Amino acid sequence: MTIVDTAGGPATAVAPFADRLAGVVERKRTQLVVGLDPRLDLLPVELRGDAAHGRAAAADAVARFCCGIVDAVAPYAAAVKPQVAFFEALGADGWAALEAVSAYARDAGLLVIADAKRGDIGSTSRAYAAAFLEPRAGDAPLADALTVNPYLGEDAIDPFLAACRRHGAGIFVLVHTSNAGAADVQDARLADGRPLWQHVAALVRVWGEDLVGSCGLSSVGAVVGATYPRAIGEARRAMPQAIILLPGVGAQGATPADVARAFTSGPASGLVNASRSVIYAFREGEPDWRAAASRAAAALAAETWAAAGW
Repeated sequence: MTIVDTAGGPATAVAPFADRLAGVVERKRTQLVVGLDPRLDLLPVELRGDAAHGRAAAADAVARFCCGIVDAVAPYAAAVKPQVAFFEALGADGWAALEAVSAYARDAGLLVIADAKRGDIGSTSRAYAAAFLEPRAGDAPLADALTVNPYLGEDAIDPFLAACRRHGAGIFVLVHTSNAGAADVQDARLADGRPLWQHVAALVRVWGEDLVGSCGLSSVGAVVGATYPRAIGEARRAMPQAIILLPGVGAQGATPADVARAFTSGPASGLVNASRSVIYAFREGEPDWRAAASRAAAALAAETWAAAGW
C-alpha cells in the first residue's frame, strides 16, 4: 500500500503503521507490547557484574539482556517498547545499544515503539521525528512508532504527523497516563467542566482522521493508563479509531480485564504494555531469566486476547 504525502513530500511504499500493527496482531493473536526497561540494578547476575565496568560494558550488558528478552517474548508479543531514557543514560554507547536492540527486534518480527515522550517547538520536533521515525541513509527508521507529548500544541505534533504520512510511522499521544501524579494536570477541569485529558483526546481524534488505514484504525494512537479503567471506556468513545496503548498492567496493578473496553474497535485497537512483570519475572525465583520472561509473556498474551473478546 502506498502512502500519499498530502504535504507535498515524496510518497512511500511502506504500509501505514496501523495496518502493519493490525496484521501482526491478527497473525500472532496477541495485543501484548513488552516494555524494555533495562535497569542496571535489576539485570540478571551474570550481566549485572559486567555492567559495573564502565558505560561501554554496561551498554553491552543492556543490549544482551534486551536481545535475550526479544528472543523470549517474540512468539507472544506484537511489539517491544524500549524506554529510551535507560539507553540515553549510558551515553553514546547506550544509543548504539538502542539501535542494535531495535534492529534485533525487527529481525525477530516485532514492531518497535520508542518510548521517548518527545514534543517541542516545530524545529525541534522535526529533529526528533528525523531521529526516531525517518529512514537513515538507506536504513530503516530507529522505530516504527514513538510516544509524543501534546502539551506544546499542534505545531509541535505536526512534524510527527508528517513522518506518519511520508514514512508509514505511528505515534502514541500522551492522553491519560498511568502514573499516580497524572491527575495533577490531566484531570484539571476546563471551563466546560471536562477534564483536560478529554480535550487532548478530542485533538488526537482530529489529528488522526487523515491517517486511518485500511484496517479502520489510525496511525495516531493514544496512551491511556490501564490503572484508570473508567477512563478507558471514555477514551474509546472519544477516539474510536485510535489504537490505545495501555501501560500499567502487571507491576502497576492493572489486569487485562480492566482494559477490555479498549478493544471494541477491533483486536488491534488496544495494546497492553507490560514491562517489569515480564522482563524481570525471573526475580520471583526462576533461575532462567529468558524462560521466566517467555512464560510471563505467554500467559499475559493469552489472558489479554481472551479479555479482548476476539
